[in-house]
Formats: sequence, structure tokens, C-alpha cells
Amino acid sequence: MRIVKVRQFGLPEVLRLEESEEPQAGPSQVVIAVEAAGVSFGDTSVRAGKYPFPLPFVPGWAVGGQIRSVGPDGDQTLVGKPVVALTKAGGGYGEQVVTDVTNVFSLPKELSVERALGVFLAGGTAISILKTVQIKPDETVLITAAAGNTGSQLVQLAKAAGAGTVIGAAGGKEKLAVVSRLGADMVIDYGENDWMEQVRNVTGGKGADVVIDAVGGTIGHQAFEVTTNGGGRLVVYGSSSGTEATIGLHDLAMRGITVIGALGMAMARTEQETRAHMETALQEAAAGRLVAVIGQRYPLERAADAHAAIEARQAIGMVLLIP
Repeated sequence: MRIVKVRQFGLPEVLRLEESEEPQAGPSQVVIAVEAAGVSFGDTSVRAGKYPFPLPFVPGWAVGGQIRSVGPDGDQTLVGKPVVALTKAGGGYGEQVVTDVTNVFSLPKELSVERALGVFLAGGTAISILKTVQIKPDETVLITAAAGNTGSQLVQLAKAAGAGTVIGAAGGKEKLAVVSRLGADMVIDYGENDWMEQVRNVTGGKGADVVIDAVGGTIGHQAFEVTTNGGGRLVVYGSSSGTEATIGLHDLAMRGITVIGALGMAMARTEQETRAHMETALQEAAAGRLVAVIGQRYPLERAADAHAAIEARQAIGMVLLIP
């Protein structure tokens, strides 16, 4: 079968198409025939060597498809069922992948594989974030990278959670149009020099009560600057700019802002809670209350192009690899 393998860290070109033996399901495992694999900013970071990951490896940590086989102790009636799944050891960039049965989610009949793949992980992450920040009625929520996969889920879910005003910030007219269609009350292009002033104007000068940032760098720091003093919450769950935002401890203490990191949120949740959030996202999508934004699809052999698009911040919503 075909896979995409990384044998050395580096630029997108290190993603190479190879042939491999078909995986076999062990105890409590299943093999999934992959119809689509999600490609995320995290994937690009692992490929670039920003996280310790043993070489060589096959990227891909979220897939959708049909169960092809089960382990010796498995339920044979699962074979042929459409599912989405986490692949915690990677392996998603291929025609088949093996994963533990506990990482598999059945699809509601209303959802296609692609729609389910577009919401279950990103939507689950968004639900976890919003449960942590506890949006109060009439609060203003600012979401950066609002046209991204998780950002697009956050826009919809923040509005549903009762936020008074949801501001979606992104770069470029095409992305802003997507964010507006998702229900944001206001969209702002943070490529404009006065974008911080626009946030202050719409909030009566006080800034946003809740800021959820996935960009980092200069924009991440600017997002901190427009967070409300004395009770504002800033959630940091990514750095798509390639650098982290720098925030001084003195500024943080003097302004009375709570900063919440993605890793801290993940560690505070049990596996059962995390799974429940992903299942809720699937249910919301099945009911039509949560929309998957699928931006680009690439064939497996163009995995490098998919990574390059994400790193250039050209991607909208979820990027998929199609074996």
C-alpha cells in the first residue's frame, strides 16, 4: 500500500511517497481503510522537527474511512463500518492505518466521512476550550485564525454558548467571508494596521473579554493587548505564525488577565471527558448545528503541497489528504 513517510526533519519536501506492507490489527485494534486524512498545523511542526518524534515516521493523527479488519479479540460486526479515528502513533498519511479501538468514533448516519473528520477533533478541541473559559452572557469573544479548522468551530460554538459578540479575525477577504458565513458578528482583517483599534471600537474601548489565539507571534501579542483588563481570559492553543507570542509577567500581573494554555487544558481533562467532547461535536454536526469547513483536498502524493499551503497560511478550514 502507499504511505507518506518522513525519514528526516525539514521542509515539506521531506514528505515522500513510499510503498509499505499492509498493517495488521493486534489485540484491541482495528485497521481502517483511509478515505481521508486530516492535515493540521501540528503535522507541519512535527515534520519540521519542532517536537521530539522518532524517525522515520508516517504523519497523520486523524483519519476517516471504513474499518477493514479487527484484531483477534475484536467485534467482527465492525468491519465495513464508517468511522473517524485518532491515530496517536501517527500513520494516517496512507491507504490504511492501524489504531486502538478506543480511538475510534462511529459516524452518525447524517454525516459523511469528510464532514465528520472536519468536526470531531477540531470541534472537540473547541468545546474543551469554551468549557474552560466559561463564556458569560453578553461577553465579547475574539477568535484569531477564525477561518482555520479549530477557529471555524470556535466561531460557531462561541455564538451558541451565548457570547454577546463574536469577533472573527483572519487574514484576507476570502477567509473573512467564510468567517462571516459561520455567524461571526464582526470580522476583522489582522493584516490591517488598525485592527486592534477596530476591536477596541466595537468593545467600547475595553477590549474583548475572552481572546482565543492560535497565531502567536506579533498577532498573538496584539491579541493580548486587546484583552480586557481585570478578568479577561486569553487562551493560547497554537502558533501558526511560527513563533510564540511574548508576554511579560509584569504586564500579565498588572492587567489581571488569566492566560490558559492548550497543554494545560489537555492535562486537566480525563480521556473520558476528551472523548465526550469529540462525540458531542459529532452529534452537533449531525443535528446541523455545527458545520465542517473543508477548504482544500490533496491527493496523497501531494502531501508536501498540503503542508506548504498550511505553513503559508493559505489554508481555509480543514485540509484533507485523499489516498
